[in-house]
Amino acid sequence: MILPAHIAFESPDQPEVHWLIRELDAYLYALYPPECVYAMDIASLLQPAVHFAVIRDAGGTALGCGAVVIKPDYAEIKRVYVAPSMRGHGLARALVVALEAKAVAQGRRDIMLETGPTQVEACILYERLGYQVRGPFGDYPPDPHSLFMHKRAAVACV
Repeated sequence: MILPAHIAFESPDQPEVHWLIRELDAYLYALYPPECVYAMDIASLLQPAVHFAVIRDAGGTALGCGAVVIKPDYAEIKRVYVAPSMRGHGLARALVVALEAKAVAQGRRDIMLETGPTQVEACILYERLGYQVRGPFGDYPPDPHSLFMHKRAAVACV
């Protein structure tokens, strides 16, 4: 069940988002060596090729976030995070679907992502959404702490 929530593409440079990003970073750095965390900081998330989504409850509280980076030949999903107390309600799925739709709207059907193999819930979600394991892409080196995935998105009929 998805809670009453709204997803909007917003600036990542706002206090609630800073809090979500800090929480995500603490989680990732607790799981992986620092050199194996390929995170984007707020300045990177503000770049023109990055579309940043925030999911909020009916009262406007930020529950989670995610980004899609539009590259010349593909889009990359980054920084998907839902506050632990809000997990299990379909919010991460809704965020990823919104990010995929943004990628398709920007003319990208090949969607890539990098996640960690110990993030079992994330891996399951991505597999259920049709992502398949592949080798490293872009500037990523081979890394035993990374799981690289790809999906060819359908084009929406209008």
